[in-house]
Amino acid sequence: MYQAALIGVTGYTGMELARILATHPAISLKYATSRQESGKYIEELYPFLRSYPIGQIQITDFDAETITKNCDIVFLAVPHGTAMNTVGELFQTANNLQKKIKIIDLSADFRIKNPQVFEQWYQIPHNQTHLLTKAVYGLFDIYEEQIKQADLIANPGCYPTASILGLYPALMHNIIKNDIIIDAKSGTTGAGRKAQVTSLFCEVYDNFRPYSLGGKHRHTPEIEQELSLIAKNEIFVSFNPHLLPIERGILNTIYAPLTKPISLEEIHTLYQNTYKNKKFVRILPLGKLPETRNVRGSLFCDIGLSLDTRTQKLIITSAIDNLARGASMQAIANANLCLGLDLETNINFAPVCP
Repeated sequence: MYQAALIGVTGYTGMELARILATHPAISLKYATSRQESGKYIEELYPFLRSYPIGQIQITDFDAETITKNCDIVFLAVPHGTAMNTVGELFQTANNLQKKIKIIDLSADFRIKNPQVFEQWYQIPHNQTHLLTKAVYGLFDIYEEQIKQADLIANPGCYPTASILGLYPALMHNIIKNDIIIDAKSGTTGAGRKAQVTSLFCEVYDNFRPYSLGGKHRHTPEIEQELSLIAKNEIFVSFNPHLLPIERGILNTIYAPLTKPISLEEIHTLYQNTYKNKKFVRILPLGKLPETRNVRGSLFCDIGLSLDTRTQKLIITSAIDNLARGASMQAIANANLCLGLDLETNINFAPVCP
């Protein structure tokens, strides 16, 4: 049984991690931390975990030495800027103790390889640049073998996961041009659990609005970095997010001009062949399109394909659960791989529908 720590248990991603770890047969949560909730028990925060042993874990303050001595793996569910310092402290402590530890970071701190790009988009300097080359981007559908060997995994963002998986086959096979528009929509849990006016029920319910338009969203460089690696060419995207009046789920509609005449049937076959050994990416039959409810609470990414023959544009639709595939369940998948467990251990859940 591998021992784990969860740094930042009180947010939505921390909540979802606790839920999945409650029944994991090979990873046992030993420590959960929160400065504000220190001293409380997990079941006080999350009554739905009351009948599980994990509910009896007392939340503590972060202590790098205690966690490093007693844990094999650490999940970081803390904001960007905070995570990089925590990762640095954990690895330094592990080095001092001559102890090996693995870290899954759910923040953005180690996703972007260029520290200048990170500083430009996040408006803070990166003070752990020596660890950037150590980090592996945790999209297991593409980087599974690298993740198996990694000590530091940069868990992908939710919007990037849906975007990259949707575009991966088309870019890899060079059937689309570098003029990509990503029209993205997310449930409100994507904004985090902190109290803010824009997330209030009366602000979200019966409403649908865009935000961070004009290339201003911080997930843009992460998407462009990974798409450029796939295409072996610099890729730019117009990424435009929207807030849906739902709790969880992401639906992307992606528009890309074709590089050459090709039929929808050929494109569909190309996508099926690309993902034929990737269980958690489902290419829908022609004529069918993804819905957020069909991936809710699961690791699945559903992809639908359409072709506008008049304008010669490929239309890709992708759907994921932002808290599961876009954050916590993907983090568990990455933990399974880097610990030598089967990828599907305790995450092969059917979607919750309705």
